[in-house]
Amino acid sequence: MNLFRLDASIRTEGSVSRALADTAEQAWLAEHPGGVVTRRDLGVQPLPGDAWTALAHEVVNPAAPAPAEAHELLDRLGAELLAADAFLFAVPMYNWNVPEQVKTWIDLILKHPVVGVHGDWPLKGKPALLTLSRGGGYGPGTPKEGWDHATPYLRTILADVFGLDLQIAEAELTHAFWNPEMAHLRGLAEESMKTGHEQAAEHGLRIAKLSRT
Repeated sequence: MNLFRLDASIRTEGSVSRALADTAEQAWLAEHPGGVVTRRDLGVQPLPGDAWTALAHEVVNPAAPAPAEAHELLDRLGAELLAADAFLFAVPMYNWNVPEQVKTWIDLILKHPVVGVHGDWPLKGKPALLTLSRGGGYGPGTPKEGWDHATPYLRTILADVFGLDLQIAEAELTHAFWNPEMAHLRGLAEESMKTGHEQAAEHGLRIAKLSRT
């Protein structure tokens, strides 16, 4: 069994999205002790933005083909997804949306001839978990209700475009742990963190069982 894990946080220590994903990964590995985890860490090794630009220009101007390196990168990214039985995406919200390195990865994947928008939906129905972290609170009735543009975008890409059977584990108000101005929200942040890890463990087990079938 092969679990594809994508991380996007620029923090390698203290990252909530990574911690939630760790919980889910442990649950998956408990069901698949000999399983393989294929890692793509965009926070540590972001993809080159000019690769997508070159591939996009190639479509409208075939006389100026993209460099071989861009096609090789696209092939590698697509192969990682095609080889996976289950998926784990760990993404923090930055500035009310996805990190730029995630957008770059998505843009490239959408160019892939098999996995992308013109492919034949090879990932459809495969189990996936998205672990999300948000520094503030954006739910109904909060001052910034509706400011979370990351979650709906990722749901659209992962569930609607790729066709993955997507679950979400999330924690918010994470800035309360270090921002004095949010100290009064620390209790709520702790509750959200606890719930997020419970969701991650539950859904990690779920995708493990589904990836067996």
